[in-house]
Amino acid sequence: MLAAFTFNTAENLPVGLLDLISQSLRVSVSAVGLLVTGYGVTVAVASLPLAHVMRAVPRRHVLTGLLATLVVSSLVAALATSYWLLLVARLLTALAQALFWAVMGPVAVGLFAPEVRGRVVGALSVAGSLALVLGVPAGTWLGQQSGWPVPVVMPAALGLVSLVTIAVLLPTSRPDEERVAYGTSPDVRRFGIVLAAGTLSATGAFAGFTYIVKFLGEVTGFPPRVVGALFVAFGVACLAGVTVTGALLDRFPYAALAAAVATQAVGMLGLYAAGTDPVAAVVFLVLMGGALGPVFMTTQNAMLHCAPGRTDIALAANSGAYNAGIAAGAALGGLVLPLATVRGTFLSGGLLTVGACAVLLGGRLLSRGPLHAPGASRVDRPRSVR
Repeated sequence: MLAAFTFNTAENLPVGLLDLISQSLRVSVSAVGLLVTGYGVTVAVASLPLAHVMRAVPRRHVLTGLLATLVVSSLVAALATSYWLLLVARLLTALAQALFWAVMGPVAVGLFAPEVRGRVVGALSVAGSLALVLGVPAGTWLGQQSGWPVPVVMPAALGLVSLVTIAVLLPTSRPDEERVAYGTSPDVRRFGIVLAAGTLSATGAFAGFTYIVKFLGEVTGFPPRVVGALFVAFGVACLAGVTVTGALLDRFPYAALAAAVATQAVGMLGLYAAGTDPVAAVVFLVLMGGALGPVFMTTQNAMLHCAPGRTDIALAANSGAYNAGIAAGAALGGLVLPLATVRGTFLSGGLLTVGACAVLLGGRLLSRGPLHAPGASRVDRPRSVR
C-alpha cells in the first residue's frame, strides 16, 4: 500500500508544482506539463512488453528492483538542474511504475484467502487514491514552502521503506508458482470486454476531466479559490468510491464494475446538461469523482478472474490500455474544445462512457454468468491454461 501511494504521488506531483518548476528551470508551463503526459504515455507503451520480459523473474526481486529505480530516479529528479535531466528521471520512474502495477496485484492478493481478495485490491486502490487526496496536496504545500526539489525527493524516502520491507519479508518464488499466477475463471471473451470497457471509460473520463478547471470557471462560474476546494472534494469522493466498492468487490464483482462505469456516465452527462447550476455541478462532479477510481480498480479485479493466461500479463495489458485511454481522452478533449466549447468535452466523454456501458451490457447478455459467479472455480495454485 505504501508503494502504491508512493508511485501515484510521484506520478502526479508535477501537477501541483507546474509554476515552481517552470520558473526554476526557465521552461514553459506546457513543457512542464509534458512531465505528466510523457509519464502516462510511457506507462501505456511499456507495461505489456516489460511484463513479458520479466515474466520469469521472482516477484520479490522485481519489486525491490522497481522500488530501487524509484528511489534513484527521485533523487536524480530532485537534483536536476536542467529540464531534460528532469524529464529523463521522470521517464525512468514511469518505466518502473509500468511494471509495478502488473506485478503488485498478484503478489499482494496471493498472500490472502480467495474470499477476501477483492478487499485486498480495494485496499491497494485506497492507498493509490490517497496520493491525490493527501500526497499531491502535501507535496504542493511543501514545494511552496521549500522549493520543488523537496517534495520531489520524498518518494525516494518512502520508496526506500517499501523496498526494505519487501526485500526482508516477501518470500521468493517462481512467478508461475504463485497462488494467483493464473485467472480463477479464464475467459478470452470476458477479458476483451473488460479491456474494451475500461479503455473507453478512461478515454471518456479524461476527455472532460483534463479541462475540469476551465469548465468549473467558465460554465459554472466558480471563483478560483472555490475550484481548489472542489478539487479536494473530487479527491475525497474518489477515495470514498474505492473504499465502498472495495468492501463489495468480493460479493458483486461484475455489478461493481458496471455500477462504476454507469455512475461515471451519469456524472459526465449531468455536468454537460446541468453544469451551469452550481449545486447540480457539485453533485455531478462528486458522482464523477466517486466513479473514477473504482472503474480502474474493478477492471483490475476482473483481470484476476478472467485472465486467459498469466494474471500479471493481463494486468499489464489493462494498465497499458487504461493509460492509453487517458492520453487519448486528453487529446480528444483538445480536439473538441475549439469546436464545441468545454461543455462539449463532457458530452463526448459521457457518450464514450455510455459506450463502455453498452459493451458491458452486451457482454452480460451474451454471458451465462458474471465475471466471477457464485460457485465458480477458485484456484490457489498454478495450473495449465490452454
